[in-house]
Amino acid sequence: MHDTALVLGGGGPVGGAWTLGVLAGLAEAGVDPAAARTVIGTSAGAVHGTRLACGQDVRDLYERQLAGLDGVAMDVTLAQTARFLWAALPTRDPERSIRRLARAARTARPTPDRDLHDTVRDLLGGHTAWPDRPLRIAAVDAATGQVEAFHAGTGLDLVDAVAASCAVPLLWPPVTALGRQWIDGGTRSTGNLQLAADHRRVLAITPMPAAVGPHPDARTQAAELRAAGTRTTLVVPDREARRAMGRDLTADTRRPAAARAGHRQGAAVAAALTDLR
Repeated sequence: MHDTALVLGGGGPVGGAWTLGVLAGLAEAGVDPAAARTVIGTSAGAVHGTRLACGQDVRDLYERQLAGLDGVAMDVTLAQTARFLWAALPTRDPERSIRRLARAARTARPTPDRDLHDTVRDLLGGHTAWPDRPLRIAAVDAATGQVEAFHAGTGLDLVDAVAASCAVPLLWPPVTALGRQWIDGGTRSTGNLQLAADHRRVLAITPMPAAVGPHPDARTQAAELRAAGTRTTLVVPDREARRAMGRDLTADTRRPAAARAGHRQGAAVAAALTDLR
């Protein structure tokens, strides 16, 4: 897997649990996701991708989901959901949609029990330095609406980078870093497969294939990579996994079932990935 990018998409705590299940299922079937040359993460995928790149064992991360550990109390209200949809959906122009979301994000007010940086530090389990291996963290510039990838050479603290990628509009305010404001990397694309275009092989695991609003979905991005000659495998939740995950991807009680469904799916997918063994 020396020229393979592992791309982990966003999908909230439940989607993250499914992702870890897929990774554990792959590993137990002989496909070691930790062997990928580059890890690229968005939102929840940024958290778990960072943990993986920093050397945490994927089986341990999976077991923590089954045990109910690493929970995130997001407490999304109906009003926040309605404002998010109102900002993202009324237009078919992706640039305008992002600008509307960014404006809405600036109205969010942090509360002591939901500080994003504290949450990220807890989830990273003490990892605060960029790993030696290539790691890219996707976030969206709140002013331009463009996706950018932070890495060790960007000059940004690792916790700031992951927090920026997880700054869900209206739930948390934008993260200010490098003289700019950043919102959740999944607001423009939940997968951001385009960030792996410089690799010959891409394994993308995306619990939420499409972002809310008129934005590129993971399947379209995977097709574009294949058309450019990149060997691309995209894993998204199957019907059984979607049933286990439910519609609310912030529901903490769903995480163990989502992780088990991901594990089953990862083990099944591994059979087709003989070139990654």
